[in-house]
Amino acid sequence: MGDREDEGDALGRLMQAAQEGDRAAYRDLLRDIAPILRRVLRRRFPFLARHDVEDLVQDILLSVHSVRATYDPARPFLPWLLAIARNRTADMARRHARLRAREVAVDIYPETSAEDGTNTGEDYGDAEALQQAVKALPQGQRVAIELLKFRELSLKEAAKESGMSVSALKVATHRATRALRVALRTRDG
Repeated sequence: MGDREDEGDALGRLMQAAQEGDRAAYRDLLRDIAPILRRVLRRRFPFLARHDVEDLVQDILLSVHSVRATYDPARPFLPWLLAIARNRTADMARRHARLRAREVAVDIYPETSAEDGTNTGEDYGDAEALQQAVKALPQGQRVAIELLKFRELSLKEAAKESGMSVSALKVATHRATRALRVALRTRDG
């Protein structure tokens, strides 16, 4: 126990010096506590991957930096450090649990196959009837549908090409869509 107390006392002195503005002492402190943290984490959590241990060490070091002013030099350093490590480890476990709660485990991943056919358009009704219904629309509505829906231009591009305003295109598209639904429903019904 003597070595650990000596080590803790030395680290406490480094932290006290760091709190007083000694940058070299602070750098030495961080350098000295990183291997201690790695050792503690590997012993307590042997299942963690090496990169997870490193992430956790970095998280703990950031926390030490954030709360360094709370260290009381009259108290032992190592229990203070290990309390921070315990809190950061609990935070990591909670993050991991939240992520795992949203994941779905599957035995077999779905595959796509070349045997699966592509959409042929047959699923969307009679293409000829749609063409006839579009031809029957007033010119402004027909232009809006052709530019925005068939050629998939943006409103800005369609406005430039048609000479219509963006607002006029929106209105014409809305009216054309409604008219096409009615025409196709009447034809099918």
